Order: sequence, then C-alpha cells, then structure tokens
Amino acid sequence: MVTVLIRCSHHIASLASYPKRAADRGLICLLTCSDPSNRSVAPFGGIAPLYTPNPLAAGFPTEGEPVIMDISTSCTANGVTSRLHGENRRLAHPWLLDSQGNLSDDPAVLFSDHPGSILPLGGADLGYKGYALGILVEALTSALSGFGRADNCNRWGSSVFMQIIDPEGFGSKQSFIRESEWLARACRSNPVKPGASPVRLPGNRALYLRAEQLKKGVRLYPTTMPSIKPWAEKYSITIPCVQSA
Repeated sequence: MVTVLIRCSHHIASLASYPKRAADRGLICLLTCSDPSNRSVAPFGGIAPLYTPNPLAAGFPTEGEPVIMDISTSCTANGVTSRLHGENRRLAHPWLLDSQGNLSDDPAVLFSDHPGSILPLGGADLGYKGYALGILVEALTSALSGFGRADNCNRWGSSVFMQIIDPEGFGSKQSFIRESEWLARACRSNPVKPGASPVRLPGNRALYLRAEQLKKGVRLYPTTMPSIKPWAEKYSITIPCVQSA
C-alpha cells in the first residue's frame, strides 16, 4: 500500500482519469482533493459556504472492465455552477442555498455580494451524508498533508490524497478479482422494471464514451473552444481542426 499527499498542487483535472491506470494493473486506487483557498459548500444545517465540493474518485479491477467512480461530495460542482452562471441558465434542481438559507436553482446566488452556498450531496433532506464525506476529504487532504484552511490560505492550490493498494498483499489478487467479478455480475444482472435499461456499474458509460472518442474524436461542450482560442493565440498554438456536430 502506498499513500501520497500533495499540498499546494496545481489543478489535477478530472479525477476519474487516474484510477483506471491503477485498475488496469490490478491495483485499487483512492483519490480525492480539496482547495483550502476556496469556499462554496455549506455544512449540513448551515448556510455559509465553508469548504469545496471535494470530489472522491476510486477504481478497482474485475475480470472485465474496471469499476471507476468520481463523485463530488456536494450536490453539484463549482465548474458546473460557474458555466451555467455564465450562460444565464439554472440548475436542474434546487441544489443551492442563497445567503439567507433559501433553496435555489439559480447559480447567481453563488456570485452575489453576499454569496450563497452549494448543498452537500443528498441535498436538504439527506445532506448530512454528503457533509460527512466532505469533511472526511478535508481530513485526508489538507489536515493529513499539514496545510489547509487553518493556515488562512489565500492562493489557489489543491490538497491531494492518493492511495494505491495491491490486493496481492492482502487476501491475494486472485481472491479480489473473484469477489469483484461476482459483485459486478450480480449488479449487472439485478432485475429492473419492464422496459428499463440494465443496471450499469460506475464508470461503464464513461469507459464506453472514452472508447468512442478515441476512435472518432472528442465532442466538446460548445463554449470550450471559444474559451481556449484567446490562449492559443497568445501562445501561438495552432488549434486542431474542429468539426461541427
């Protein structure tokens, strides 16, 4: 087992990109991060932003495709609310609180003079579960690395926790795969309502899209290339050929 902590890291991007590398080698990966300089999520029962969406990612092998997960411990992520705010759009559900503690689906409440907050995963009803996961991430990242919110950090930089586990050092890799494959098959074969799609494992859709995009190219969100273009021009980088969908 190997555990690595990084403080004041640069952006580590999509956490889901990393666990597959470990799972493809028969290893288990746990990965999470927080940003001590940023506050957007309120603790359950509170209304003031205190910590970040604190994503939690993991991956482990089966006989076939690995199981890959990457979830925020809040109802939505900062990137999503920022993008929708810029497009003057609303969230699908009231996952936010305004500064007075009222439920809202308008990202603008996060960008006002008196900013609101994002609810923990589980929302107004079950958010105590996401809240518990969120502060666990704070403990594993900032607290364990020795640098975090208590240091009044005012410069952006992630605190990162990563752990790699080799099943061979425990019950054996063979036993792990036997159990993980049994569970994977049991999940996929679980009965569904008439006409409903079969049960998927975490990461199945992402792995399918990855395979498709490696063949056909990546479909970007409409605002992505316009936001990249000024930087490409600044640093004299040629933008790849873009095809309309």
